[in-house]
Amino acid sequence: MLLPSLKIGDLIAKVPVIQGGMGVGVSLSSLAAAVANEGGIGIISGVQNGFREADFRTNNLMANLRAMRKEIQRARELSPKGIIGINIMTAATQYKELVEEAVKEKIDIIIAGAGLPKDLPKYVKGTNTKAVPVVSSGKAAKIITKLWIRNYDYLPDAIVVEGPEAGGHLGFSSEEVKDPNRPKVMDLLKDVLKEIMPFETQYSKRIPVIVAGGVFSGKDIGDYINNGASGVQMSTRFVATEECDASIEFKEAYVNARDEDVMIVKSPVGMPGRAIRTPFSEKMENERMPIKTCYNCLTPCEPKAAPYCISDALINAVKGHIEKGLVFCGSNVSKIDEIITVKELFSRIKKEAEEVE
Repeated sequence: MLLPSLKIGDLIAKVPVIQGGMGVGVSLSSLAAAVANEGGIGIISGVQNGFREADFRTNNLMANLRAMRKEIQRARELSPKGIIGINIMTAATQYKELVEEAVKEKIDIIIAGAGLPKDLPKYVKGTNTKAVPVVSSGKAAKIITKLWIRNYDYLPDAIVVEGPEAGGHLGFSSEEVKDPNRPKVMDLLKDVLKEIMPFETQYSKRIPVIVAGGVFSGKDIGDYINNGASGVQMSTRFVATEECDASIEFKEAYVNARDEDVMIVKSPVGMPGRAIRTPFSEKMENERMPIKTCYNCLTPCEPKAAPYCISDALINAVKGHIEKGLVFCGSNVSKIDEIITVKELFSRIKKEAEEVE
């Protein structure tokens, strides 16, 4: 299969691949621009990306907004003709401010998950920025679409359906994630396509569905496209690239990871997440680590009861302090065995896709 282009409104990506947003600081301007330059859609993470700013701990919101502006502007400089987006968690306490700032910077796409982004159209309507919710079921896709139409007369520009094989925070219970018979993303894709079809018919508008969670190869992409997807979102495979914004230690953790090193952890906000086993992740299973500085970054995190600070854990990891950090990953991380360039990765993806009829 020759991979088709991905059209989201008036945006056309030559390769139907969105690089998933990875925080804290794993996917910033370097990775996003490299992906955009290869014809995909590069995504900057909107999670605590001010962690390198001097006032990050004392003026967290301003530090994050300032850093986000810098990353968007730098990505534009590195990829002036590419498609650049940002991933902003609905559960973030700074969600509104981050979305407003991203729209001011004329970001191409906002992808919002970790909860249903009920009011996202309010911020993008009348602009060129595209609004893309992340869902984990056909039911959720139907709910958010109806809500946006009723309240804002706005259809999703695309929908990302994320399965339980994804990395980071997951939209499933711990029991579902650990269940060997857990939902397959292919089934979730078909469910979402079924639920949005009436809206597409009624409004004569195509709503592209993007598959995420466990997508690893060009063959995977071809299979999903053959079953109705317009494209895919990939994250894990982009970490082991030279352009990824994380430290070399973070990337090497991916290269060295085996199947048995992958574990399901519990986030302070109660959501399960998939991560690589580290001394920190093993310790946090049995021991509470008092939070010295609370950034009030996620809802409904309660610092007095939270087992650890997820911001500090992710920042430690991205800086290379793996033994003290939380390294989120997708289920296929053990398949990675080397660090390559983004250009080479796209070349391999296209070649793998050619094997699909």
